[in-house]
Amino acid sequence: MKYISTRGQAPALNFEDVLLAGLASDGGLYVPETLPQFSKEEIASWAGLSYADLAKKIIAPFVADTIPQADLDAIIDETYGVSGGDRVFAHDAVAPLKQLEPNLWLLELFQGPTLAFKDFALQLLGRLLDYVLDKRQERVVIMGATSGDTGSAAIEGCKRCHNVDIFILHPHNRVSDVQRKQMTTIIGDNIHNLAVEGNFDDCQQMVKQSFADQGFLNGRRLVAVNSINWARIMAQIVYYFHAAISLGGPHREVSFSVPTGNFGDIFAGYLARQMGLPVKQLVVATNVNDILHRCISANDYSKQELVHTLSPSMDIMVSSNFERLLFDLYDRDGDATAALMAQLGSDDAALEPARLAKARELFDSYRLDDEGCVQVIAGMFERTEELLDPHTAIGVKAAQVCRRDASTPMVALATAHPVKFPEPVVKAGCESPQLPHHLQDLFEREERFAVLPKDLAKVQAYIAERLS
Repeated sequence: MKYISTRGQAPALNFEDVLLAGLASDGGLYVPETLPQFSKEEIASWAGLSYADLAKKIIAPFVADTIPQADLDAIIDETYGVSGGDRVFAHDAVAPLKQLEPNLWLLELFQGPTLAFKDFALQLLGRLLDYVLDKRQERVVIMGATSGDTGSAAIEGCKRCHNVDIFILHPHNRVSDVQRKQMTTIIGDNIHNLAVEGNFDDCQQMVKQSFADQGFLNGRRLVAVNSINWARIMAQIVYYFHAAISLGGPHREVSFSVPTGNFGDIFAGYLARQMGLPVKQLVVATNVNDILHRCISANDYSKQELVHTLSPSMDIMVSSNFERLLFDLYDRDGDATAALMAQLGSDDAALEPARLAKARELFDSYRLDDEGCVQVIAGMFERTEELLDPHTAIGVKAAQVCRRDASTPMVALATAHPVKFPEPVVKAGCESPQLPHHLQDLFEREERFAVLPKDLAKVQAYIAERLS
């Protein structure tokens, strides 16, 4: 399996090199040169497999020739296995399904240690990094930006790695208290939380600039844990297969509604379909930071001012992973993708109509503001006693509004536990959710983080000083 850049100028790499590279040298994102293909008969034969055993079937082709199968199986079992007292995910099903309405299902992706869907990818990523770096006898620097959930999941997933120093940037005072505490209370000499006086896009831009010029690291290598890292997308493909097979796939089609800001989670669903899973529809659910919705619904990809919302993990205006979809829409032409990315974000940014029409064959989109989000939380709790976090609430509403066919099962991805975002829950007239038992003392734990200005040079100097 080889991986190529969406901009066509970087060398093709194997999985191990892509894992460590993150962003391609030409500024693009790595994608598989070819995707593994699974027949309906093969997918049907996976019915009844545990989540871990299903993950082995789907992930193995992406890792072929770099990690022996026995070692990969052990890594996957350690990540998703349900036996033993030290298991990662709290529920035996790992990603359980719950029915909300006739043919509308909730996929609970918050059963991991940080109560967010990103645990699925980052728990695996941390173990893969540990394996590869031990083999190479190499020490690296992880640098990531978070709008709330990636940071805690990255630190939780990589804290055991002996060969990394972790620097996570989050927007100061723009993540929830629970999100911040989950990052800043994991104390270690190699763990560094940086609260940047800006927004998520500012943090992400600094990370991208640092990857482009790594001279400040004095010879060390940067590794990405954001969803630009291919291994994260790869891991997320699994739960689309898991949900669809649980609801009768591949003998029937299944649709998905995904709350997303950076497009990584829903891109994994797109890849699942490209690999043979019968996915009928993918719904992009956004808050008022709606660049993805505007692009899909009105061919408007212009940047607007970022707004702080009750669903902060989607407070993103530059959707990095959208480039991976555009690469396919533009017939995997690296030059065309690079030219498009240079244009996107400007006032007149738009896709060629034929390319957009191709995307609309599969994708729909929906935008919901804070008031509407609170109403969904209140209404769903009243009807079902199911408490939704604000991101999930937006996904559920998008599923209800955009579904094309009531006879097709629709799965809304529950991307976080409601305890991470108590403000909209309380606004909805519900009691503030309680922390699960393993986090009961979260607000009593010591915090450690540094507040830094929105200044790339000062952020890089801070990192260099701690590495020296």
